[in-house]
Amino acid sequence: MITGELKNKIDRVWETFWTGGITNPLTVIEQFTYLLYIKGLDDNEKKKEADAELLGLEFEGVFPKDKPQLRWSIFSNMGPDEMFEVVTQEVFPFIKGLGGAESIYSKFMKDAIFVIPTPSLLARVVAGINGLLQANNSGGKKDTLGDLYEYLLSKLSTAGTNGQFRTPRHIIDMIVQLMKPTPEDIIVDPSAGSAGFLVAAGEYLKKEHNDMFLVQGLREHFNQRMFHGFEMDGTMLRIGAMNMMLHGVDNPNIAYRDSLSEKNKDTEQYTLVLANPPFKGSLDYESVSDDLLKVTKTKKTELLFLALFLRMLKKGGRCASIVPDGVLFGSSNAHKSIRKEIVENHKLEAIISMPSGVFKPYAGVSTAIMIFTKTGAGGTNNVWFYDMKADGYSLDDKRNPIESNDIPDILNRFNNLEEEKQRKRTDHSFFVPLTEIRKNEYDLSINKYKEFEYEEVSYESPNEILQRVEKLENEIVKGIKELNDIIGR
Repeated sequence: MITGELKNKIDRVWETFWTGGITNPLTVIEQFTYLLYIKGLDDNEKKKEADAELLGLEFEGVFPKDKPQLRWSIFSNMGPDEMFEVVTQEVFPFIKGLGGAESIYSKFMKDAIFVIPTPSLLARVVAGINGLLQANNSGGKKDTLGDLYEYLLSKLSTAGTNGQFRTPRHIIDMIVQLMKPTPEDIIVDPSAGSAGFLVAAGEYLKKEHNDMFLVQGLREHFNQRMFHGFEMDGTMLRIGAMNMMLHGVDNPNIAYRDSLSEKNKDTEQYTLVLANPPFKGSLDYESVSDDLLKVTKTKKTELLFLALFLRMLKKGGRCASIVPDGVLFGSSNAHKSIRKEIVENHKLEAIISMPSGVFKPYAGVSTAIMIFTKTGAGGTNNVWFYDMKADGYSLDDKRNPIESNDIPDILNRFNNLEEEKQRKRTDHSFFVPLTEIRKNEYDLSINKYKEFEYEEVSYESPNEILQRVEKLENEIVKGIKELNDIIGR
C-alpha cells in the first residue's frame, strides 16, 4: 500500500493534473498510465540492454536506434516546449502502434487520446513521475506499479457505480495465494477492470515458479495464452492492457466483451477463474445467454456470473470469486438452484466470509469468497468456512493500517485443512458436512452454522444495590456537612 513520502508525491502529481485543467479522475489515471507505460518501456529496455551487454549478445529493442528521442530518459531531460513537441508528435504515435496493427496494445490504444494541453503541464508531470519513482526505488520496493495503480484507482470518484467496486490489492493477493496458479493454468477474469487479478497471478508465478521461464513452451504460454480478461469499459481495457505489459506479459488476451451476453460462447476453455464480478442488480432476459438461464433462471448478475464460471471452466478447473452475502443465503428459487448446482454437481471447497468494511469507502456491502472446483460429478463432502474479522485495515472509510489481520491465518489454515477437522463451530474456521448443508436448503451463510459461546453474567441483588446506593448517599451527606462547617454556614 502507498504511504508516507511516496503517497505525498503521487498526490502532488495528481494535483498538478487538476491545476492544469484535467479534472476527471478517470482521465487523470489514463494520462498518468500512458506516461508510466512510456517510462516502463524505457526502463525495461535499459535492463535488457544491460543483460545483452553482459552476455555479449546482440540486442534488438523496441526503440529505433535512429530515434533516441522516443525514450523517456532522453525526452524527460528536454526543455518543456521541445519535450511537448516530441511526446505529442512522436512518442505517443509510436506507443499507439507498438507490436503492429494486430497487437493487443495497438487495438485498444487506437482510440487513446493524449490530452495534456500545455508544455509546462507535461514538464511538471514528467518531473513528478521521475521523483515519485525514484523515491520508491530508494525504499527498496519492487512492485511500484501495482501499488501505484491501487492508489490511483482509489481516487476514482465514480467507483462503486453500476456495482463495480475496486478490489483491494491485499484481498486480490490473498485470493491468488489461496488458489496457487500453476505454470500450466489458463486464467480468466470475465470482469477484468484494470486486470488486478491477472497481474497478481502473473507476479505469483514469477515468484513461485521462476524456472518456468527457462522452458520455451511455458514461457510462450505465459506471454501468449495464459491470461484472459474481458471488460466492457474501453478506458479500463486500455489501462488493463498496459498494466499487463508493464508487468511483463507480452500479449495478454484482453478483449471488449459483455461476458454474460449471447455473444460470449466460451465453454470449457479455462482452468482457473479469478473474479470479482459486478453486483449491479438485474438484466433483461433477452440480453443474457440462454445456456446461463438454464442453470439459474434469473436476472441477477451475481448469480449469472456463477453459472458463467461453471460453463467457462474445464472439468477440474477451479474458481475463486467474490460474491455478495445475498448469494449465500438468498431464498429465491434462483439463489437456491445455483447453490445446489455448485454443491451437488461440483465440489464446493470453501466460503470465506469477509467484513463489510473491505470495500469502503465505496460501499459497505458484505461479501464472501466462494471457492469451488468444476467436476460435473459432485465431490462436495465437507465445506470449509472461515469468519474473517479483520484484513489489516480499519473497517471505516479511512481504511488505515491496523495490527489485527486474519489473512495470514486464513492462508495457513487453508493450506492445512486436515488439521481443521478438529475445530469447533465456535472457532474462526470449521467444516460443515454436505448433509447439514442439504438440510438447510443449501444455505451457505456462516452464521447458519457458527456457534457462539456466551459467558454467564451475574448481577447483584436489588437489596445489595440499594445498600450501596444508601451508603454512597450517606457519604455525600456527610461530605456536604463537613464543607458547610468549614465555610461557617
